[in-house]
Amino acid sequence: MDGAITVALYGLGALGLAASGAKIRSRLELSRAKHASLSGHSRIARRVAAVLPFYEYDESRIFKVDGAPDPVAELRRADFARLGALYRDRHARTLQLTAEATELISDLQFTESYRVPFQFSRFVRRHLPVGAFVEASTGVTTTDLDGNSFYDLTGSYGVNLFGYDFYKDCIDAAVERARALGPVLGSYHPVVADNVARLTRISGMDEVSFHMSGTEAVMQAVRLARYHTRRSHLVRFCGSYHGWWGDVQPGPGNPAPAHETYTLKEMSEASLRVLRSRRNIACVLVNPVQALHPNSAAPADSTLVDSTRQAHLDRAAYADWLKRLRAVCSERGIVLIFDEVFVGFRLAPGGAQEYFGVQADMVTYGKTLGGGLPIGAVCGRRHLMKRFREDRPADICFARGTFNSHPYVMAAANEFLRRLEQPAIRVLYENLDEIWDARAAGLNQRLRSAGLPVQVANLSSIWIIYYTRPSAYNWMFQYYLRAEGLALSWVGTGRLIFSLNYSDADFDAVADRFVAAAEAMQRSGWWWEDSLASPKTIKRRILREIIAHRLLPQRAVS
Repeated sequence: MDGAITVALYGLGALGLAASGAKIRSRLELSRAKHASLSGHSRIARRVAAVLPFYEYDESRIFKVDGAPDPVAELRRADFARLGALYRDRHARTLQLTAEATELISDLQFTESYRVPFQFSRFVRRHLPVGAFVEASTGVTTTDLDGNSFYDLTGSYGVNLFGYDFYKDCIDAAVERARALGPVLGSYHPVVADNVARLTRISGMDEVSFHMSGTEAVMQAVRLARYHTRRSHLVRFCGSYHGWWGDVQPGPGNPAPAHETYTLKEMSEASLRVLRSRRNIACVLVNPVQALHPNSAAPADSTLVDSTRQAHLDRAAYADWLKRLRAVCSERGIVLIFDEVFVGFRLAPGGAQEYFGVQADMVTYGKTLGGGLPIGAVCGRRHLMKRFREDRPADICFARGTFNSHPYVMAAANEFLRRLEQPAIRVLYENLDEIWDARAAGLNQRLRSAGLPVQVANLSSIWIIYYTRPSAYNWMFQYYLRAEGLALSWVGTGRLIFSLNYSDADFDAVADRFVAAAEAMQRSGWWWEDSLASPKTIKRRILREIIAHRLLPQRAVS
């Protein structure tokens, strides 16, 4: 008997060791699938963000943090003052209203504070403010309260695909079509049926549900995936953005940590191994714009403290990655979700699925689909879209919203979808990549020929600016672009979004202003070249400053 007990105990111990070993191997496998950056390690990023001290450069140092000699620093100071005077004179009414509104609008307080790296922010806000108000748009331009016209490079964060006049027409027509029903909610306007028919054809899916934003659409897609797979975890890829809700934003920006999210490396065999081995993965989210900068967070000038920002599109390589991802998800019963809230209808009429040649299980849309009004939509396979189980009446997946399928929104979306098939719109898709790739290449050649340390990379009409010379001041470029009459979103040079109605003449005017802005910035000494400078030395300097302020907060950087 004693021997049998001993054998049983040894057996249990062996099973325990085996289970422990399997758990360790699984954990190591997950670690190898994470990107070697703060963006790839959400928990560490949150801890770092919690202890990062605030400090700022005083006026005696702010123009020479890179060790530039006094003459260069004075050149920078003089042109900074010139820009400030130009902004205040040219945009007086716009700046006045912005200052008044910022006191009461928390969104403006956030965007104003994070337009440039925090060490420079308060000084720049004080001396070089940016207006937040415009009052008119036409063609490819917008106009501020002072009558200044800008070529629009914001794309309204992706909404503006065909030009603002297109969306004005959609909204005007929608108002007429929905006027008889008005804001009756709960029941559907007849255009909803046509919207659904068109979206299922475009997406290749079976069913549709409508929401009021892209964030809501992604939330519902993930919820449905969890409901039908009875699994807990979602997979997102390092650097991707899927809205501001908790599970898809596990790092800084979310007050509560996400517990059922895996953040993995994109374009990685290690990530595919995790998908094959783990049994708790309900879905994988893909944001196709990451093809331009895999595993990197959405670029913004607020983090532009050196020149390491890079971007490059390898369409064939990214398409191959998506195909391999598709195969693993099919093999493991994982729901593959394409988040096309941003790129939907921009890359091709059929979106990223058509562009990369890969079919997802669910697709989310938003932004431009609303014809200028707020919208979100989920398109999916029939078995994934069902929100209840026939055999279990209390087992449901609830999702409703008061303003979902609002008559005016549905009518505007219908105008968008109908016009999408018109010859005048279809012609804008002809040779789309060739047109925008040629425009980017031509601008890059002009910049290289002029010896300017700026280049652009593009995914069709979505552009990113990057820099080829080490500098702590690349974030200043946004102010020179604005001074030349180019409108940017608050992320500055991180993302330019062109509408497809840009003519060659329009683009040539933008390119001329772009080069002029770069030449002005170079003349003003911001790209002064230190032979010893590199992105690594810039980062080391900032790390030393952070440590000094963390350990000795009473000391100022001067």
